[in-house]
Order: sequence, then structure tokens, then C-alpha cells
Amino acid sequence: MTSFSLSGKVAVITGGNGGIGLGMARGLAAAGADIVIAARNAAKSATAARELAGMGRRVTAIQVDVADQASCAAMIGEAVKQLGRVDILVNNAGINIRKPADQLTPSEWRDVLSINLDGAFYCAHAAYPHLKKHGGKIINIGSMLSIFGTSFAPAYGASKGGIVQLTKSLAAAWAKDKIQVNAVLPGWIDTELTVGARRDVAGLHERVLDRTPAGRWGTPEDFAGVAVFLASTASDYVTGAALAVDGGFSIQG
Repeated sequence: MTSFSLSGKVAVITGGNGGIGLGMARGLAAAGADIVIAARNAAKSATAARELAGMGRRVTAIQVDVADQASCAAMIGEAVKQLGRVDILVNNAGINIRKPADQLTPSEWRDVLSINLDGAFYCAHAAYPHLKKHGGKIINIGSMLSIFGTSFAPAYGASKGGIVQLTKSLAAAWAKDKIQVNAVLPGWIDTELTVGARRDVAGLHERVLDRTPAGRWGTPEDFAGVAVFLASTASDYVTGAALAVDGGFSIQG
């Protein structure tokens, strides 16, 4: 359907060189979008860019530190310079430090908030003048911890709760500019970020399987379709939403 076509669009995906970000980038590229991989690891980004270019898309990789406002602004500027425009922004870059609150240092707290929450705002702020030219889409990546609390990730949970409220605020502010802003809340996904959790949290793997109606962990590929929907004209009347992609984890009592 043409409403799902992204031909002629340019999508910037922070942290797009692996995990959920790369899963989304693959989906967006398959729908016709040209891709900007914005991440810290240049070698990993180059590998992802080569893969996506093999799908027939224009692809560029740009280094960025999303915790630094100037770096975010420079990245968006370079994306426009190289590919001519920005239509879609996926704020996916994130980290986690698994410690109970009494053991978490102030600098660790600040590191998680700076990357996960400040970075999403910085990139959206930098992209806004370009998105408003033609109307655009912002997809912020939250988490199940946008909804639930957990004993072992207080900073991560706070940052992802903030992502949902930032999404609602930007959606309300920028609807007049024909910019839709939505959040995706991943459940337990098999990525590099969750390898440590499965190692460090006893019984986590089994509890996730037991609670998830789909009966499995998610994969990065599970995010290709939702990325295309939220990036395309098919979702023009959807804004400020927080969509769980979790195999039913959040509905299980």
C-alpha cells in the first residue's frame, strides 16, 4: 500500500547499528527510506551501513554522542548535508546500568539520564526545523520500564518513564507542524543490552518466558513493521501514543 511507502524519505536512527535500532533501520529501508545510522561505534556503524546499502538505499553513518547537544546538532546537520533532508527521527540510543538505587552513584545516574532522555530531546530539538518543512515523524524508544518499576534499574526506569512524557509533550507541541511523535515500548528483547541482564538476574529468562503470552523473547526483527507504520502516512492521525511491542508481557496479570 502506498500509505506505507517511505520512498524519498530520509530516516535518522540513533543507536541504529545494532539491536532494535538496526531492526527498525532494516524495516525503514525495506519500505524505501534512505538511512542515517547515528551512533558512537564507527566500525559497527560501517558494517550496518553496508548491509542496508545492499538493499538499494542511500545510507550514511555519522558518529554522534547523544549526551552532547552540540554533537546531536552537528549530526542532524551532516545528515541533511549528505542526504538532503530529514523526515524521520528514531531516538533509540540508550544504555543501562543495573544496580539497586543505594549502590548507584550520582555519575552513573547522570550517565543513563543523559544518554537515554537528554539525548532524545537534543536530537528532536535539532531535527525539528527540518521535520517541520514537510511534516515528519519522531519515534522514541521507551521500555516496559516506562510502565513498571524494577529494583535493579532505577535510572533506566526513570529515563524511560521520562521518554513517554517527552513524547506526549512534543506530540502536543508539534502537531500544528504536522509532526507526529510516538513512543515504542519494547518488552524483553534478545539484544546485546539484555545479555547482561540474563546473566546477572537469576531466573530472568524463565520468568520472561512464563509471563509472555507469545512464549518467546522478542527479536530486533519484531520492530521493523511498527517502525514503518509510525514513520509512514499510515499513522498520520496517531500521535502521543506509547505502543507496547512485548509479545503481551504488559497485559499478563
